Amino acid sequence: MITDYCFLILSVLFFYYRFKLIFYQMKLKDKQLIAENIVIISGPSGAGEDTIISELNKQIKLEKIITTTTREKRVGEKNAKDYYFISDKEFKENIKKGVFVEYACEYNDNYYGVSEKELLRVANSKKLGIWKIEYKGVMTAKKLFPHIKAILIKAPLSELEKRLKNRDKNNQKHIKERMSYTKEWLKHQEIYDFKVINKNGCLSKATTKILNYLKKIKKSIDK
Repeated sequence: MITDYCFLILSVLFFYYRFKLIFYQMKLKDKQLIAENIVIISGPSGAGEDTIISELNKQIKLEKIITTTTREKRVGEKNAKDYYFISDKEFKENIKKGVFVEYACEYNDNYYGVSEKELLRVANSKKLGIWKIEYKGVMTAKKLFPHIKAILIKAPLSELEKRLKNRDKNNQKHIKERMSYTKEWLKHQEIYDFKVINKNGCLSKATTKILNYLKKIKKSIDK
């Protein structure tokens, strides 16, 4: 009787650890899939990431990771295309549930985050995934996916400030906050694998540099 009971306990433990190991291996497999099929493109406000991503998309097949945010929808933006727009309350509930792989409260007091579900959607899309995040998000992503590549797009501070002023002409406080955040951002350039300067009039050159880098690290990207 005791022998049978011990055998039952051992069988249960074996089943538990065996399948726990399988689940863990699946998780590692997902991490590897994400690191292999997704590239981070990052840069401070005014650096031109969206424009460069749009130019890249004309030459290779890309799938953009859609960020979830609490900020207000701007004119022309669409939910589930530009961002997943949710309330502050819902975002915080999702934080507690562990929905987000990474998230941050940025200079404008709005939350931005990316879910594991979204990363896996893009990683399985058969296209090159582009993950646009700020530097704090890059730090988190590098810890979770050590082999993921991150590209920094930047420009001279004077040009960044001028671009922001042209975009937000009547909001000096907003511009000042963004420039302060940018200066802090540029103190952490060592976290990136590749850096490109997108000066005024050099969009095509910056795009080509990134395209060549992507072709170098992702041999299987579609032309």
